[in-house]
Amino acid sequence: MSQPGRKIITTVLLAALCAAFLYQIGLLGMVVWFNFRNPSNTPVMQDTLNALRAEDPRARLAHEWVPYERISPNLKRAVIASEDSGFVDHDGVEWDAIRKAWSYNQRQADLGRSRRRGGSTITQQLAKNLFLSNSRNYLRKGQELILTYMIEAVMSKRRILELYLNVAQWGAATFGAQAAARHYFRTDAARLSSGQAAQLAAMLPNPAYYDRHGATAYLRSHAATVRARMSQVAVP
Repeated sequence: MSQPGRKIITTVLLAALCAAFLYQIGLLGMVVWFNFRNPSNTPVMQDTLNALRAEDPRARLAHEWVPYERISPNLKRAVIASEDSGFVDHDGVEWDAIRKAWSYNQRQADLGRSRRRGGSTITQQLAKNLFLSNSRNYLRKGQELILTYMIEAVMSKRRILELYLNVAQWGAATFGAQAAARHYFRTDAARLSSGQAAQLAAMLPNPAYYDRHGATAYLRSHAATVRARMSQVAVP
């Protein structure tokens, strides 16, 4: 390759690296912003609303922000017990859980089964909900990991959990603890019982499915397991 050609390639690569660096700096700025400001919308919410409006132009999402103090301790314990039992101790990523989920999913694929297991922590799920989407690819996963470490560096565990409980999807068009409590139990997030909280936590891997099919036998069984574990986890 000629000298001018090498210079052009080097210039392009440097420009790409600078652009990527500036993009990450911008994301870090947004992480700092969300440490102090509550989001009114997220990419996952917007993607969900767009999909719903493709079928019904009048579709709306159910979402209402509630502060940490107005969310039942039962729900906080249930979600941690179900999704991320080491939440208060880890630095954002549980690599052992990721490896186990990868091995499990490979076995399921080899057997021709569709069931999958996730290894994401609450912080990783928050990174996805706040900044990314439900798409699945290695580039998005890599960005999710970077955002996870940013969030853990900037935010307290309490703030992370507060954000997560307010933006998590709990139904086809239901987001956040308050909307979920109203939708399924006609109550407020602050008044959720341990049984109700365990059921909501058990729904999180596939909330839209349980929104359509109700409390299946598997959901009730999983909720009972979550409820039994609730006293064993720490809450920020």
